[in-house]
Amino acid sequence: MKLSWASRITILRILLIIPFVSFMLKINDTALSLNARNAMRYVSIIIFLAMAVSDVIDGYLARSKKQVTKLGAFLDPIADKLLMTCACLLLASQRGHVKGFLLPPTVVVLIIGKDLFLLIGFSIVYFITSRVHITPVFIGKLATVLQLSMVAGILIAPEVSGVLPGWIWFLRVLWWSAAGTAILATLIYIRNGSRYIEQYEQSLANNSP
Repeated sequence: MKLSWASRITILRILLIIPFVSFMLKINDTALSLNARNAMRYVSIIIFLAMAVSDVIDGYLARSKKQVTKLGAFLDPIADKLLMTCACLLLASQRGHVKGFLLPPTVVVLIIGKDLFLLIGFSIVYFITSRVHITPVFIGKLATVLQLSMVAGILIAPEVSGVLPGWIWFLRVLWWSAAGTAILATLIYIRNGSRYIEQYEQSLANNSP
């Protein structure tokens, strides 16, 4: 089966997570000079922005070129979740955090917890219905946008905070907003998944002799 361009870009986005993590792990490496550590962060920013832009591009191609496939529908959220999980863990760790802008562990737990709940829910729906059921909702997309903005905002914080002294407060509002929408999205997905299972079981009951 020939991969669509949208799926190729999604796979590339997944592969870019490896160099992103590698460079992020070096931004606090005391064996490197300050300039080298800053360079590691700058490269991380470039890779992160490339992944964020590619997310928009593959979504546009999938819709405009009618290249929406089951593989793409599965890989796209996986790519987003892998990126956010790695980014959040790094920004809350001693090795990968941006000095002065450590991401609170509670925010990390809430954001990653959402993805774990969704993975469990996806598995339950599949085992019960034998169908892949992925239906994005607006609040889920909003949560993703806030999370991407949060990571980007933290990565560029050392430079921006020098110009905008209130940047740390903006980031705090942003990361708690990202956590809050993650919780809300989880509740909505749980409700939608439960309804889908109920409808499936009802259809089986109606079609049974």
